[in-house]
Amino acid sequence: MRKFVCKPLPGDASDPQGLTALLERFLLWMETHHYAAGTVTVRRITLSPFLLWCHERSVTQARSVTHEMLERYQRHLYYYRQRNGQPLSLSSQSHRLTALRSWFAWLVRERHLEHDPARELQLPRDERRLPRHPLSQSEVEAVLAQADLTTPYGLRHRAILETLYSTGLRREEALSLELADFDRERSTVLVRRGKGKKDRFVPIGARALAWIDKYLAEARPQLLAGRTTPLLFVTNTGQRIHANQLSAQVRKYLRQAGIAKPGACHLFRHYADCRIMPTRLLS
Repeated sequence: MRKFVCKPLPGDASDPQGLTALLERFLLWMETHHYAAGTVTVRRITLSPFLLWCHERSVTQARSVTHEMLERYQRHLYYYRQRNGQPLSLSSQSHRLTALRSWFAWLVRERHLEHDPARELQLPRDERRLPRHPLSQSEVEAVLAQADLTTPYGLRHRAILETLYSTGLRREEALSLELADFDRERSTVLVRRGKGKKDRFVPIGARALAWIDKYLAEARPQLLAGRTTPLLFVTNTGQRIHANQLSAQVRKYLRQAGIAKPGACHLFRHYADCRIMPTRLLS
């Protein structure tokens, strides 16, 4: 899990109608409404530069922020250069402006403002592109073949990778799967509280299901050693696998397969298109 260092917010937090205090209240509202801790932290980091930008211009009150001022801030983001001399990516600019729109919409809902200056703020148009170095099918198969099937850990990793390969799930979604989430009759898997905390059904192929069944029969009982848990993929202590641990293992498999492309679990997500994979024998 990526670690973020949160610096104190710029500005005067003692002013209840000041930008700093209102941002703190917004972040507290997110926490009490069950937003993920990581989401709240990222929102704080994303909005802090705006507070600093306002502070440098002696703007301390939310009611002093105008639509024209936000447009100037948008131009500031466009011309801003990082320490390496590179501009902010369009997605980074968009994330910062989206966070602003969310915060100011909350300020209006909570009646701290009468009008929303960010409501008509236009986000930069970002081109959606495929990854520069996607895996080919032969490369996917080469990575899958690296798992040591003579150990319960190797069987577990093969089952996880086959699941990612077949469904295109995010690594966190795959590692959160439970036994009851699979509908073999319909060849689907239920993803609980995925991105946006929404549930969804995703098709899964016969090959992935076969590897999951092999893992359930031969590896999972050894890992659990009599323990019980609803989780599908578990450690040798019966706990949930850490996402970074899985990514490190996938990068190891990539190196062993002689593949130098950057990335790890997400390479399987980009390869998969949530289709039903054709039935293939275990190999």
